[in-house]
Amino acid sequence: MQTLQDTGLRDPQLLKCCSYINGRWHHSEPTLAVTNPANGEVIAEVSNAGIAETELAVSAARNAFKAWSAKTANERATLMRAWFNLVMENQDDLGRLLTLEQGKPLAEAKGEIAYGAGFIEWFAEEARRVYGDTIPAPSGDKRIVVIKQPVGVVAAITPWNFPNAMIARKAAAALAAGCTFVVRPATQTPLSALALAELAERAGIPAGVFNVVIGDDAKGMGKVLTQHPDIAKFTFTGSTPVGKALISQCATTVKKVSMELGGNAPFIVFDDSDIDAAVDGALVSKYRNAGQTCVCTNRILVQQGVLNEFTEKFTAAVAALKTGDGLAEGTQVGPMISSDAVSDVEALVQASVAAGAKVVLGGAKDGSGDAFYQPTILSGVTNEMPIAKNEIFGPVSPIIAFEDETDAIAMANDTDYGLAAYFYSRDIGRIWRVAEGLEYGMVGINEGIISNAAAPFGGVKQSGNGREGSKYGLDDYLEIKYLCMGGLNR
Repeated sequence: MQTLQDTGLRDPQLLKCCSYINGRWHHSEPTLAVTNPANGEVIAEVSNAGIAETELAVSAARNAFKAWSAKTANERATLMRAWFNLVMENQDDLGRLLTLEQGKPLAEAKGEIAYGAGFIEWFAEEARRVYGDTIPAPSGDKRIVVIKQPVGVVAAITPWNFPNAMIARKAAAALAAGCTFVVRPATQTPLSALALAELAERAGIPAGVFNVVIGDDAKGMGKVLTQHPDIAKFTFTGSTPVGKALISQCATTVKKVSMELGGNAPFIVFDDSDIDAAVDGALVSKYRNAGQTCVCTNRILVQQGVLNEFTEKFTAAVAALKTGDGLAEGTQVGPMISSDAVSDVEALVQASVAAGAKVVLGGAKDGSGDAFYQPTILSGVTNEMPIAKNEIFGPVSPIIAFEDETDAIAMANDTDYGLAAYFYSRDIGRIWRVAEGLEYGMVGINEGIISNAAAPFGGVKQSGNGREGSKYGLDDYLEIKYLCMGGLNR
């Protein structure tokens, strides 16, 4: 392990640079450099694990499953509650570590820590509520009982944009259900995952129950996690093309699969909206994490009657955003994850401008560093332009005009994706019509932030399947077993 940058953590033991397997820290060579996207400096060198370590983690999870699943729901809940408490006690350090490796403003990073911890807390409580059923039998000498049992070992691959919360909401549900867990986090942001493992160990989570494997052999490690016969369920958050490939690999062993994939979220502003509220909602939905979230607003659809008013007010609000290093005081928009990500966004903007869009604000790389792009607004956009057809994953807002409600719904649904949608209206009839007409798994109505532990998170169409969070969040980690009891009258 080598730390190359002073992280400023109050508890330096939270900075771990080795995979966590079966309750031990596994050092291996060579190493991976973890860099700060705000300045390009190397934070730490992390051991680069591979196929062998991944298989070792699966074996550890398999061996730990019997004892973990045999614990009572109350016993698992108590350990998970201790884990939640430790996460919240270390919120400042965890937030700082997250900002260093991922780039988002420190206030946002601390918010993510609380958000992720919320899933640990929620599922610690839901562990006690895994209920079965009794069903009226077809004859008097029979009884029908339905019980729920943990699926077994769960494998996960998680992204860099929410390096704490994406793991916490998967692992918490798995552990609450009685499953054991192996995760391969993104190599850009492994430190948050390893800090979670350190706190799980401190909380008393037994060895082998929660395992973190860090490595850049994405294909080799991914093949183990999707095809290993000892893994019962696979869960992934990431792009749709990668998700499709992983689903195909899981088919070889018929694994239970849940996917949270890409999005193309519309944000619809009707002419009866509270325009100021809509501006605030669009601002937070679009520019949080520099636009790098799967539920970020991707297209802003505005009815013609309020197009000028909304555009003027929204432009003024975006122009006031402060861009900079996530650790700097007052920063509201941090860097993107890399200079390559900036280039991808730049290409989308340029292609759309060439197709007729106009730059209202921004439209270029930001002088704060190689991984920064200016908060940008485009007008005159159509639903056929590249910026509207593709997931932007950056701080760019394309504004598209529409005529009426039918037009808005059709434009919003004109995509292969169906993760999140947003709209603003004060007409109760319209609210019901549009909410039911939008082909999305989640809909924010007069609200730009919709994620919380109590609500089911997930999409439809090519945005994935399954739900995370809420009372439904345990379903993908449980098997339903039907017991038919006969001969009771003999």
